[in-house]
Amino acid sequence: MALIARRLAGHLARGFVMILVVATISFFIINNIPGDPMAARYEKLVEQGMSPEAAAQAVKVLYGFLPDGTLWQQYTDYMTGLLHLDLGMSVSRPGSSVVDVLTDAAKWTVLPVLAGTLLSFFVGILLGVYAAIKRTGKLGDALAISGSLLHGIPQYVLAMLLVVIFATLLPILPADGSVDILFEPGFNAGYIGSLVEHAVLPVATYALSAYGGWILAMKSSVVTVLGDDFILAAELRGMKRSIVFRYIARNAILPLFTMLALSLGLLLGGAVFIEKIFNYPGLGWLLISGVQDRDYGLMGGAFLLITVGTIIANIVADLFYTVIDPRVRSGEEGS
Repeated sequence: MALIARRLAGHLARGFVMILVVATISFFIINNIPGDPMAARYEKLVEQGMSPEAAAQAVKVLYGFLPDGTLWQQYTDYMTGLLHLDLGMSVSRPGSSVVDVLTDAAKWTVLPVLAGTLLSFFVGILLGVYAAIKRTGKLGDALAISGSLLHGIPQYVLAMLLVVIFATLLPILPADGSVDILFEPGFNAGYIGSLVEHAVLPVATYALSAYGGWILAMKSSVVTVLGDDFILAAELRGMKRSIVFRYIARNAILPLFTMLALSLGLLLGGAVFIEKIFNYPGLGWLLISGVQDRDYGLMGGAFLLITVGTIIANIVADLFYTVIDPRVRSGEEGS
């Protein structure tokens, strides 16, 4: 327990510093992007005959704020707000805070990507073990080939193929959107069924695109474990094949748990092209909208949320690996 506490404290300290660095870099990069919707609105009001003071006040009322002062002052205000979990107001969505907009969009990204990633993970590791053990057979070769093919196809290509097949040629699933507007939001069968129906193609895209990587990684890990001495010793002692299989799977899956945690950390960024193709209102779709609208606060908030998710995933992966692998604990305690 003391080992885990020390590692957690170190990770949190490094993670905090990384968040500050990423926030600083993203602030200066984003603020150097040409174009400013508030400035454009201000200039348009002045051209229409409004006084500069009245135009500035109108823009401030419309967007909830008006950035002024030097770049350093704006940066100081931004970092102060960040420490208070205040990322400012959204320029492209007047009256809405960046935190509220990101929170609303996150739920549309987290659930589909989480479902697709976990589905592909469990299917991939099971078939990966079989593909490694039966690697000299036709079915093992077929599984490995399927993994290589799907791993090499870009996500957006898979998304478009699924749309063509299941929304055009066989129109059995909706091609875009997150829910049918005919159903009243709430915990009712119609609304929930519509949510699930619209999520099928995005989840299938995430699962198919990740499946290839999992099956190939698991097959490679199992082949490596098959050559270890403890497997040979277990077979020589006459252990049941099911017990030997559990030994193989348990040791081969350890590196993949780290990969799973890291991949889940990236899910907050969403699959930008996937959400754009399916018109799914998640973080990826929101990030594209923020870039198009020059919404500095929204872009910075989205980048920061992705960074925080990745850092948390790294911490979880390291701690989880420490817990499940006794070799790591013994190595740390002995040093």
